[in-house]
Amino acid sequence: MYLRTTRRKNKDGSVVEYYQLAHNERHPVTGKPVARIIHSFGRADELDRDHLVRLCRSIARVCGLRVIDPLSDTDDGALDSSLGLPKDLKLIRTLTLGTVLAIEGLWERLGIGQMFRDICKACNYKVPYERALLAMVANRLCEPESKLGVWDRWLQKVYMPSCDSLKLEQMYEAMDLFYEHAAELEEHIFFQTANLFNLQVDLVFYDTTTASFSIDYEDEDASEGAIRKFGHCKEGGWGPQVVVALAVTREGLPVRSWVLPGNTTDVTTVKRVRTDLRGWNLGRAIFVADSGMNSEENRQELSRACGKYLLATRMANVAEVKRHVLTKRGRYTVIKDNLHAKEVIVGDGERRRRYILCYNPKEADRQKKHRQQIVTFLEKNLKDTPAGKPPPSGPSIFWHLTAINGT
Repeated sequence: MYLRTTRRKNKDGSVVEYYQLAHNERHPVTGKPVARIIHSFGRADELDRDHLVRLCRSIARVCGLRVIDPLSDTDDGALDSSLGLPKDLKLIRTLTLGTVLAIEGLWERLGIGQMFRDICKACNYKVPYERALLAMVANRLCEPESKLGVWDRWLQKVYMPSCDSLKLEQMYEAMDLFYEHAAELEEHIFFQTANLFNLQVDLVFYDTTTASFSIDYEDEDASEGAIRKFGHCKEGGWGPQVVVALAVTREGLPVRSWVLPGNTTDVTTVKRVRTDLRGWNLGRAIFVADSGMNSEENRQELSRACGKYLLATRMANVAEVKRHVLTKRGRYTVIKDNLHAKEVIVGDGERRRRYILCYNPKEADRQKKHRQQIVTFLEKNLKDTPAGKPPPSGPSIFWHLTAINGT
């Protein structure tokens, strides 16, 4: 491989020179060497000499050579040819700065750091627990590790000088402090975030899920924080678990979270939610939940707590819906092709109930065809059954009958 020079003569008699990077290949027919152009640098009089010098130095560095530029003002022996740094300068390590700097800025912007510093000052704590919590939060956002991993490995890779003096036991102690003030922190962050993004908190969505554990026994009632109890897991099965509840705004920002014993039913969690959110002064917020929260006791609790609520309900399980809502005539308002809705009010005065009846024409047509297929299948089975013998009573027949009944 070599630098090739070519010349071209113009009509005015001037000669233009070009630089090309080339290497020779043997022609497969004639066997003679032929120059193959790899890269064309362009006209020699238009090239930047410094660019070619940097290319030479880059190649020389790989080959372990030294390039001396007689036209350079600097001594090539005193400076690193690639970085422009003294050759005796060694890089010991590099640290990440940008991400952790942004996280720390948001930590202070939301007032979390000041809140925990005030708590430590009020409790006369001399340990920088606020810095330990910041380190664990930043690690969770960047490269999740355990508390040991944060202290032993991750803090060595980021520029957080205020966390250099932390000890491992202080990480665990900081988590205890965090747990003691979790409710206060959630309220503080929520209102700070709502103010930062100018949110209108007019809807609060609430739901629960479960987190199971691969253990054989539940927590003893006498132990502190005994919340791992046997229950039905969301993914199926029966085992020790906890119930995790979360309330969010319409934008999906968390309002408050709860961790409840694993044997807690959905309908019994609303009272706890009402008690915890009562002092938050959310204004005219509407509480929205699925049908698992719909019970007479919960409706009374929500009426006292939030004033307005919106609960989903199963049409076949509520007698009032079957008697007064489904039987009331009226036209649906078309919201989308797959969503029609109409309002039905049951009762008078302050005790009246407002129902929003939703109808999906596409889903109704699909279920109609499915029921017809099941009826056709059952009629064929009954027709093929010999006279005097009972029809087959296997699991498939039972499933089809329950599908027709809608249970």
